[in-house]
Amino acid sequence: MSAPTAVAFVPARSGSERVPQKNVRPLAGHPLLAYAIETALQSGVFVRLLVSTDSEAIADVARWYGADVPFLRPAEYATSTSPDSEWLRFTIERLEEPYDVFAIVRATNPFRGPDTVRRGLEQLLATPEADSLRAVELVKQHPGKMWLLAEDRRTMSPLLDQSELEVAWHAGQFPALPPVYVQNSALEIAWTRVVSETGTREGRVVAPFFTEGYEGFNVDDEEDWERAERLVAAGAAALPAVGRPPYAPAS
Repeated sequence: MSAPTAVAFVPARSGSERVPQKNVRPLAGHPLLAYAIETALQSGVFVRLLVSTDSEAIADVARWYGADVPFLRPAEYATSTSPDSEWLRFTIERLEEPYDVFAIVRATNPFRGPDTVRRGLEQLLATPEADSLRAVELVKQHPGKMWLLAEDRRTMSPLLDQSELEVAWHAGQFPALPPVYVQNSALEIAWTRVVSETGTREGRVVAPFFTEGYEGFNVDDEEDWERAERLVAAGAAALPAVGRPPYAPAS
């Protein structure tokens, strides 16, 4: 039996509100987008790599670094509230050939390297009961210690019902609480059939992919960007090597 064919998608819409032009903003000499493209290429597990963008300018950057951009994403699938399932369905339906598996390799996680992607695909293939795999990490702010305010904001109640517990989670020490994981955007891999069968990117059964170190670090705002620069400067986190000269737009 032949190995499943896999395609990588790197989403890179033009509208970034908290970090303007985030996908093409230079970090250590290259646009953020370049590190996601190199990660996917260097993983060696994909037969094709596509960047999904609504911007011809971003498409030009993507092609410079070796990605395929066969068409642009419609503007209605590139808003700040557009679900991934929309552009995924749009993209998959327009591919000339089918692929068994797709991975979403986001530009916003610059410290996730090719080994992360290889581990993720190996894990999904070894978990036949799963429709998809999603990166997660232990929460730092446990939901057992979160509260909802009353309408008048004079009192509050626990977010999670703890009335049956002998010791409420909000009254206990963190190590005594049940482990809870939060998703991060380092990696998502799924069987392609999931998109058409369920209308979602993840399906019904999701396997956890536990990120390590800075793999799950996400650039979400200016503070994250500054921290990424500090981590690189200090050698505390490594970016994937880029084997091309920095992008230079045609004059």
